[in-house]
Amino acid sequence: MPPPVKPIVSATPPSPDPRVGLAPGRWDAAQAAWNVRLVSATPPWEKFLGVTSSDLAFTGKYVVQGNYNGFEIFDVSNAAKPKIVLTYLCPASQSDVSVYKNLLFVSGEGQTGRLDCGIQGVPEPVSKDRLRGIRVFDISNINKPKYVTNVQTCRGSHTHTVVTQPGDKDNVYIYVSGSAGVRSAEELPGCKDAPVDDPDSARFRLEVIKVPLAAPEKAAIISSPRIFYGLEAPPRRVEPGRGGRGNSGPNQCHDITVYPEIGLAGGACGGYGLLLDIKDVANPKRIDQAADINMAFWHSATFSNDGTKILFSDEWGGGSQPRCRDTDKPEWGADALFTIENGNKMLFRSYYKMPAAQTSFENCVAHNGSLIPIPGREVMVQGWYQGGISVFDWTDPSSPKEIAYFDRGPLDGTRLITAGSWSVYWYNGLIYSSEIQRGLDIFELLPSGLISKNEIDAAKTVRFDYLNAQEQRKLIWPASFAKAGAYLDQLERSKGLSGDKIAAVRAGLNSAEKMSGGNRQAALKKLAAQVTADAAGSTDAAKVNLLATAVTELSGVRP
Repeated sequence: MPPPVKPIVSATPPSPDPRVGLAPGRWDAAQAAWNVRLVSATPPWEKFLGVTSSDLAFTGKYVVQGNYNGFEIFDVSNAAKPKIVLTYLCPASQSDVSVYKNLLFVSGEGQTGRLDCGIQGVPEPVSKDRLRGIRVFDISNINKPKYVTNVQTCRGSHTHTVVTQPGDKDNVYIYVSGSAGVRSAEELPGCKDAPVDDPDSARFRLEVIKVPLAAPEKAAIISSPRIFYGLEAPPRRVEPGRGGRGNSGPNQCHDITVYPEIGLAGGACGGYGLLLDIKDVANPKRIDQAADINMAFWHSATFSNDGTKILFSDEWGGGSQPRCRDTDKPEWGADALFTIENGNKMLFRSYYKMPAAQTSFENCVAHNGSLIPIPGREVMVQGWYQGGISVFDWTDPSSPKEIAYFDRGPLDGTRLITAGSWSVYWYNGLIYSSEIQRGLDIFELLPSGLISKNEIDAAKTVRFDYLNAQEQRKLIWPASFAKAGAYLDQLERSKGLSGDKIAAVRAGLNSAEKMSGGNRQAALKKLAAQVTADAAGSTDAAKVNLLATAVTELSGVRP
């Protein structure tokens, strides 16, 4: 790999955009970076070279990266030099991965996946050796995973989502999204391919697996909710040279993002974006749906931290096509942003698309990402395949704005070979990207006029023991001077307080941070009262009150 490009750091986007016209190459492609730094790039294991790397999951100091040939586990204690801890050869597309406590779950959907993880495939049209569903591993010893069991499903598992039921400490649940054809009953009893009005049809449902934590070998399907019942065909979009695009109605979800703490899930389900009630995890219910003529294939979802907004991505072209050319409309292959209002109804607000034109040799479309835990803002990092990674602010869902990015040139300058960022997530202070062909990339977000050092430092105070991006967990920031400073920086940026008041509060925080004991507590209590009084004359009283609360929290923390 070449040395990382020196990032441009600025409050305004570089012009002309350095992402346009980057030179190609597998290991030596040209790079462009704005407000983000590439910390390390680790190539895949030799037996995974040229094979698609897929999604990421995180547990402790480890990153698990799926690959169509199995999975790899990296120790990222030193982000500049990740260590490959384990490579596990076990073919089965897509090898979507999730973790929970000592368990690792891996999806399998392709016809060639075997129960025994063999590499010889399954040539027979019907075989008891075929794996299509969820593999369960015990990773108590991260160096020697134990293959515990598998749960077979009628359509396999393209993706899956780990779901926790609040109050249930004994089990974890899995929502399985399978998009392949229905298996024959001869291969898996109970499978039936039938129309939507047949209650036994395996085509119009998702599967819910219950995994007893004390006995994961007993994992089994406990329900098959028919969340698509009553949905008609979505609107059709006319694509140049291809005619209309649309289905007869959804019969599967590509991805489901759950938010157990608010009892909601976002289902990205082909022609629709669904809002689901998951208060009873085993029996999710559809409560709203959205269709859009500009959305070709609803792919994944992300909630705002407070659950009042939701974003759906559109994987127009299935991820293998160039959909970010200057001839492609900005509404196509983009994100659709909604607010959730009036009894859980989704209201469309705008689109967001990575704005730099890409070539015809770069597959590029919206794909997987996650929130960056900056208090007081909704900031997200998202993968766009060979469009790179894009960091954007969608606090105002009617006006999303890009604030950082990283991109490489095409993998090949003469033909399109699928590559780029499959998924990119923030985890405990850094950004991790699964590069389809090039391995694991790790990035650091840099302070700029668009994101302050306080905001980044506050984001780093949010720590998780594990992370599956498709199971959102409520972001809670501990008391810190960085959090208070982040709110103050936002007020300065938006002119929510006058310059004199901003300066006075900043001086008060800096002074209090140097104190200790009772002197610090007294100074912070006085400052909190001052900030509370300032809210009345502010153009952003809500943010000023957040600042006052953050200062009050600090006054109760023993230095």
